[in-house]
Amino acid sequence: MAFPERFSNLPAYAFPRLRALLDPHEPGADPINMTIGEPTHAFPNWVPQVIAENAAGFGKYPANDGTADLQQAIAGWILRRYGVTVDPAMQILPLNGTREGLFNACIALCPEEKRGKKPVVLTPNPFYQVYAVAALAVGAEPVYVPATDATGNLPDYASLPVDVLNRTAVAYICSPANPQGALASVAYWRELIELAETYDFQIFADECYSEIYRETPPTGALQVAAQMGADPDRVVLFNSLSKRSNLAGLRSGFAVGGAESIKRLKQLRAYAGAPLPGPLQAVAARAWSDEDHVKANRALYAEKYAIADQVFAGLQGYAPPEAGFFLWLPVDDDEAATLKLWREAGVRVLPGSYFARDVNGHTPGADRIRVAMVAEKNDMQRGLIKLRDCLYAT
Repeated sequence: MAFPERFSNLPAYAFPRLRALLDPHEPGADPINMTIGEPTHAFPNWVPQVIAENAAGFGKYPANDGTADLQQAIAGWILRRYGVTVDPAMQILPLNGTREGLFNACIALCPEEKRGKKPVVLTPNPFYQVYAVAALAVGAEPVYVPATDATGNLPDYASLPVDVLNRTAVAYICSPANPQGALASVAYWRELIELAETYDFQIFADECYSEIYRETPPTGALQVAAQMGADPDRVVLFNSLSKRSNLAGLRSGFAVGGAESIKRLKQLRAYAGAPLPGPLQAVAARAWSDEDHVKANRALYAEKYAIADQVFAGLQGYAPPEAGFFLWLPVDDDEAATLKLWREAGVRVLPGSYFARDVNGHTPGADRIRVAMVAEKNDMQRGLIKLRDCLYAT
């Protein structure tokens, strides 16, 4: 039997790789898991009630393009958050988890050719792994662009050769960045949008961590594009309730962009998508309309930022994350440090290179570990202290 070759060079996904690295070894203490970015803060207490009130909807096929209530709730949030008015019915598509959108947008929107050649999909390096598999799925060439300290932990797409930019069809960008916690400034977004206009490509802006930040709300790609008067289809923005509302299991996000882009995404959804069940769309509509629980959630992360800053005060190379809930900590060797930490302290983290690709013999993140600050506050503090004492004690 013949199988496709397009995914043959994909490494094992990060978590199976981690299990292969750590599971043959006993933990050095009671385990503390700081790997997956799965929030453990409480989701809003009204969620079960909303599901119960709308439970009859489980007996019906859900609205494929999202209910009007959910579309309007998302549009209202975009207006409040970014000051941008969008048409709820024409410019928004609720998603069954943002990963669906980040993958399917490439299928629906990336052309088969760009200027008569194989298209390029730009990806920060390190990055959220769905970007790469989406590029491969459409037969595009993924180009991994370093996002390291030297570039402010965001990719410098403008530095790419003209022949690459001429073939670029899509550029993924994550802000706040996963795993580094860096933020795209107004100037960064403006430069990237201008580049996209010059070379005629689309920007897929992954902003899933936008509501977890220290003080100032991160600037969004959509608001800068609107201020510039850019082509409405130039930017497709993705966001989610997973981090904002601690509803990772709800599998609810959205894409917003120009009417033509969303039309094409809806067409693909009609053939191959899986919309969110009706009762869960009702929960999502309520969640996007409520900010009180988001503010309370952000206050909890503010306490965690303060703990991390205190634990790692004076550590050379420690950069407090601007947003999100990951620490991107310096080490000499990411896998060796991860294994040492597990075997000696029972703390489970992820090697930074598991989020990256080797380019010209260099893998960004091979000198980092990613630490998720999602556990209960006291457990998190205990884990960070054990990590510091195990890896950085002099």
